[in-house]
Amino acid sequence: MSMPSLVFIPVYNEEKNIRQIIGQIRQLPYDLDVLVIDDGSTDNTKAILRKIPAIHTIFHGVNQGYGQTLLDGFDYAIEEGYENVITIDSDKQHQPEEIPVFLEAAKGNHPDILSGSRYLQAGEATYRKAPPDRVKVNRRITKKINSITGYHLTDAFCGFKLYRVDALKKLHLTEQGYGMPLQLWMQAWRKGLSVEEIPVELIYISHAPADTPGALTNLFRRYRYYLQIIEKEKEPYETSGISRPSR
Repeated sequence: MSMPSLVFIPVYNEEKNIRQIIGQIRQLPYDLDVLVIDDGSTDNTKAILRKIPAIHTIFHGVNQGYGQTLLDGFDYAIEEGYENVITIDSDKQHQPEEIPVFLEAAKGNHPDILSGSRYLQAGEATYRKAPPDRVKVNRRITKKINSITGYHLTDAFCGFKLYRVDALKKLHLTEQGYGMPLQLWMQAWRKGLSVEEIPVELIYISHAPADTPGALTNLFRRYRYYLQIIEKEKEPYETSGISRPSR
């Protein structure tokens, strides 16, 4: 008998959302285990999670970062012997009712990474729903990743994904911050992992104005951080003369 798929939810200060998200996942007609890793929440999230039965939980004593939380979830999936792990954020920007799309696509011989994309089937009306600064950075970084890897991504930053756990075993991920998904794409390329995108709904709950000095400074800082991760992962290939895996 095969194991259920693991749905992994990284959380930080999500007392308003986490109970509803878990409830929605449980209503799905699939055999799913739920793992929630709380990254040092300072609100009531931990107390809520401790009262929800039949879920797996890990609690960080202090905030360790989005990347580290993902790494801990991947380690859990590997150690417990799951075949697939689905990652879904807890801020209502990912819809649990879209999980079946990933599960159906994962039947049979599916790619190593099924990656949600908010822009795969997007028209201009869809793009207008998103903060322009985030769209611009996403497009530039996604184009950069594609130019190196040969992937044909449309959304390098969507955290809604399904991974083959055996594929995750091939990676050596270390980035603790929010840019870890870019390290993952670069290492996936280096290890020759296969990737397919799946369209998911584009939802932005809220965002700070992009035209204030502080917001612009933060935007440039994030962009530089993303580029640093990409260049760091690319460097061993450039200096060693190793050829790129063919796509």
